[in-house]
Amino acid sequence: MIPDFAGVEFLQWCLPRMHLRWLGFRKVRNRIYKRLNHRLLELGLPSLDAYRVYLEDHADEWKVLGSLCWMPITRFYRDRSVYQQLEAIVLPQLAQLVIGAQENNLRCWSAGCAGGEEPYSLAIIWMQRLALRFPVLHFRVVATDIDPQAIQRAQRGWYHWSSMKELPAEWRAQAFVASGEELCLKDEYRAAVTFLVQDLRESVPDGLFQLILCRNLAFTYFDETSQRETLRRFTDMLVPGGALIIGKLESLPAGQWEVEPWSVHMGVYRKPINKRPISRTGY
Repeated sequence: MIPDFAGVEFLQWCLPRMHLRWLGFRKVRNRIYKRLNHRLLELGLPSLDAYRVYLEDHADEWKVLGSLCWMPITRFYRDRSVYQQLEAIVLPQLAQLVIGAQENNLRCWSAGCAGGEEPYSLAIIWMQRLALRFPVLHFRVVATDIDPQAIQRAQRGWYHWSSMKELPAEWRAQAFVASGEELCLKDEYRAAVTFLVQDLRESVPDGLFQLILCRNLAFTYFDETSQRETLRRFTDMLVPGGALIIGKLESLPAGQWEVEPWSVHMGVYRKPINKRPISRTGY
């Protein structure tokens, strides 16, 4: 097993080179140690010092290391209060925004979707609580993640009971079909979500969105430069009046941005409807 002192030294060396920050990884470092230990065994390397030399000689290995440091933590309806505000305030107002613009597509982007629990939770909320109120609207979610295996799991739509502890029981009963230890999401909910393998730092989905969710990812793990670049992409891709949701314990990088806090909940921001774009000089 990797000693903590050696693991900390290694992470503090490698994370900045991947535009990630040590502060975001302190609490999850033991999980990364397990992955690193497995990778050392695969490569036949005796230590992290030897792995550092290997990284310097094999540029492609940095992508492998980056995947080892990707730490998705997700489940259905995670942070119940966030979804309650989405149902009661955010999504209805965004729906009215779309209707007011004489459009019929409400588009959401779930960035860093992991196994699909977040975008599917959005689809369940919409179909269970809001679809009948806004029958003229088509609700669509684009969900992206860097991990191809996570995207494959999401597209399959099968989940263990343990990932649904926070999902209301009536929704679970209506949206899923039980099969042994797993539950399969019904086709009508899966149809609302499109999954793409994308690295948030390098590529984004096409089009504009009324809602973007990026919780407990960019503003926890990315370094300040990458956070600013990511936020700039988000604001560019939000329609005026659109909402950005980040983690409850996260904060946006310092500076002036084209979003402002939406008082409905911690971590919810809104792009003003009638506001001139802020100059990005110096970013």
